[in-house]
Amino acid sequence: PGSIAAPAPTAPPSPPLGTMSPMPPDARTLSSLPLKEFIAAVGSCYECSPWVAERAHASGPYDSLTALTTAMRMTVDAASDAEKLALLKAHPDLAGKAALEGDVTVESMAEQKRAGLSSLTPAEMSRFTELNNAYKARFGFPFILAVRNANKGTIFAAFERRVLNSVPAELTEGIAQVHKIAWM
Repeated sequence: PGSIAAPAPTAPPSPPLGTMSPMPPDARTLSSLPLKEFIAAVGSCYECSPWVAERAHASGPYDSLTALTTAMRMTVDAASDAEKLALLKAHPDLAGKAALEGDVTVESMAEQKRAGLSSLTPAEMSRFTELNNAYKARFGFPFILAVRNANKGTIFAAFERRVLNSVPAELTEGIAQVHKIAWM
């Protein structure tokens, strides 16, 4: 009796034509970009190492993301030992000072948080610090692990196993982990 019906809900207005976000470029378009734009687009795939994208760009364009990924991987694999070591050293310590202070890439921070490394107990943090220090003293670069699908337990187990590796084995494993991180 005398009540007014609420208006029917409406969908939000559509954005004007031409203003919707575009689909990401395909591999050929991406790898055909001028060098500076290409580096801006994919240079962060390898932590603080835009030289990987710069060198891979020279062999493009690529017909697929697989071909682009392979070219970047081959660039790293063909790099000098000094460049590989610099690439490994560019990675932050897992649950280290930089991560605690938020001085890591957004991607690194998010992955460490998902793996539970932002909520370590004091005892776990102490153990991580011990393992980080022992690892760096032995190998000269930080422990690197693609932690996206890991948890604290698997990370501790990998740390404790790998700190016993030989230097050549761990250099190989470190680069393999860098490749995994680059394309996650």
